[in-house]
Amino acid sequence: MTTTPQYVTEGNADALAERARRHLWMHFTRHSVYEGGGHVPIITRGEGPYIFDDQGRRYFDGLAGLFVVQVGHGRAELAEAMARQAQELEFFPLWSYAHPKAIELAERLASYAPGDLNRVFFTTGGGEAVESAWKLAKQYFKLTGKPTKHKVISRSVAYHGTPQGALSITGIPPAKIPFEPLVPGGVKVPNTNFYRAPEEYRYDEKAFGLWAADRIAEAIEFEGADSVAAVFLEPVQNSGGCFPPPPGYLERVREICDAYDVLFVADETITAFGRIGDMFAINRFGVTPDIITCAKGMTSGYAPLGAMIASERLFEPFKHGTNAFLHGYTWGGHPVAAAVAMANLDIFEREGINDHVKENEGAFRRTLEKLLDLPIVGDVRGAGFFYGIELVKDTETRETFNEEESERLLRGFLSKALFDNGLYCRADDRGDPVIQLAPPLIIDQSHFNEVEQILRQVLTEASNIL
Repeated sequence: MTTTPQYVTEGNADALAERARRHLWMHFTRHSVYEGGGHVPIITRGEGPYIFDDQGRRYFDGLAGLFVVQVGHGRAELAEAMARQAQELEFFPLWSYAHPKAIELAERLASYAPGDLNRVFFTTGGGEAVESAWKLAKQYFKLTGKPTKHKVISRSVAYHGTPQGALSITGIPPAKIPFEPLVPGGVKVPNTNFYRAPEEYRYDEKAFGLWAADRIAEAIEFEGADSVAAVFLEPVQNSGGCFPPPPGYLERVREICDAYDVLFVADETITAFGRIGDMFAINRFGVTPDIITCAKGMTSGYAPLGAMIASERLFEPFKHGTNAFLHGYTWGGHPVAAAVAMANLDIFEREGINDHVKENEGAFRRTLEKLLDLPIVGDVRGAGFFYGIELVKDTETRETFNEEESERLLRGFLSKALFDNGLYCRADDRGDPVIQLAPPLIIDQSHFNEVEQILRQVLTEASNIL
């Protein structure tokens, strides 16, 4: 017999929303929206690629929660794996000790990673993994006789997390200004948004990619190679609306890093675990970094867990004498989180999740590209099950919206209209206005069609009101 939770019964939903308004400090949220009595959206359960709110309404989860729920909501076997582990060993830290699930998961992640990336340092999320990678890079060079190498090069508009170090690596000025001064040493270079490439490269993606990569070499030269420790980049950049690497770009970045003795860090917080059709997207592009940072899809969101995976070369100095990486997190590698990660990866292998993404990414792209006939849609880009739809004022000139127009379009209309029409996704203006889609990896053509139909209806309305 199924019972309805008290908090979703009729007449109680408004009371729950009021309690949220009084006590819950939501992340990245303009709370003024709710101060006048606006209803706080309350999600109460999930099933497959769908979520349900406290009013009983169903929505397609077009963002997999937050680029997280790869195998879908409501997987009982994942909850059961967590329960079994909690009964056996609910918690123990990895501070000079180990537990079986952390060992098993570290070994498994190392087996998926390229090259000799076989040392796994657990965190509880992507921002912590990025923070850990920067600290490792600095200490590694200190231990190997190059103590002045400490700076990090990353790309404009890229998001790498909210800790003070990770925020310095992030390339979104409005996200950083309230918290300055940040950790010094963050240097920014152009990203790989081919739709916004300089005019001379607009019709040659490979030339554009090499141009963008060479800006990294230029930045290293300008800063001084003896001061630069690492380059951080996502194989497919999220913020700004899904920028895939142009042909030859990642290979050229690897060459540059080798030439200047700079570490190449692939931030795969979003792109790992099937989002691009491989356990690590960098594998699909055939390049081996020095460090991979990852999180999100490792557990499909059933528990918080992240990791920094480093090469054997970077671990070598820590094998000797009194050297130690004096860094850690209480919850890093939590037994329950590690257990659910193992069960999640079992599903990946048993159900062929990565193959499913690779086999269907073309159909997903073609379905979304139907939207290019709308006067507000300028570009559809991405890879795997990870796409951005850039919105423009004029498709011929690629003219974008100014700040006031973007505010009115995204927050004044699109975010609410998409949700009201049954689609949870992201309407974002970190860069030019885009709609981002990163659904659970279990979906098929029927879901692609559903998403396209909702987007078509709402974007048509948006075109008419602008």
